[in-house]
Amino acid sequence: MNTSHSLTVRRFPEPLAAFQLIKPITWFPPMWAYLCGVISSGTSPTGKWHLMLLGVLLAGPIVCGMSQAANDWCDRHVDAINEPNRPIPSGRIPGRWGLWIAWGMSILSLFVGWHLGPWGFAATVIGVIAAWAYSAEPVRLKRSGWWGPGLVGLSYETLPWITGAAVLSAGAPLIQVIIIAFLYGIGAHGIMTLNDFKALDGDRQMGLKSLPVTLGPHRAAQVACAVMTAPQLLVLMLLVIWGRPFHALGIFCVLLLQFWAMTIMFKDPKGKAPWYNGTGVTLYVAGMMITAFALRGLT
Repeated sequence: MNTSHSLTVRRFPEPLAAFQLIKPITWFPPMWAYLCGVISSGTSPTGKWHLMLLGVLLAGPIVCGMSQAANDWCDRHVDAINEPNRPIPSGRIPGRWGLWIAWGMSILSLFVGWHLGPWGFAATVIGVIAAWAYSAEPVRLKRSGWWGPGLVGLSYETLPWITGAAVLSAGAPLIQVIIIAFLYGIGAHGIMTLNDFKALDGDRQMGLKSLPVTLGPHRAAQVACAVMTAPQLLVLMLLVIWGRPFHALGIFCVLLLQFWAMTIMFKDPKGKAPWYNGTGVTLYVAGMMITAFALRGLT
């Protein structure tokens, strides 16, 4: 009796494992970027709170969660080496349930995106395609240390930022908003590169050409930090040009703190990359919000 019950249970995902599969900790960047877009639009959310809430849920738990499920399914063999306790390689999500969850959430993403109007739906379509292009064969852009992180950075930062600005204002965002959104999306390439450090050994064994694999930890850390820094310097200069000197000073301050954190990480890139992801990246996204407020009122 007990044996039969145990076998039945193992045919279905554990609820906690299914929740872990969509990785709530990863939802923050696109949700934050969507809010930055809403703020940078300069449009009052009064009477449009449902659009703001629906957009945040779509950007984070739904689309980002879907991308995580798709990535874990496509990465199940790599994860068996790097992190065997993850939901799929551990067996807590058995069979093809990981794939079915990712497919189901893709459909849910499109359904919810449809309710955000043409801009929101178009962005959702792009986000879903990007998620599968990053993880799934035959495209699998994550095999490249350049294209993969670039796609994720644009999907996590640029796309939701522009979407938040467009949905709330019911039209195309200002060119300044689009430029800033792209700059922060490009800088997020460095964040994704630092995130690859935790999978260094498995990526090497499976032939994935992440920058930590191809360049080595120290050089990859330098490249990642340079890619994060350059767009922020451009943002700083643009804010000065656009008459936002105090906001530019705020960006300068968060950059100085990032430089301090970089000096610590460079002493042990492989060991300190997770620490920098918690410290330097927090400063990076703080700069995003400073810039979003700077964009309000621009014409």
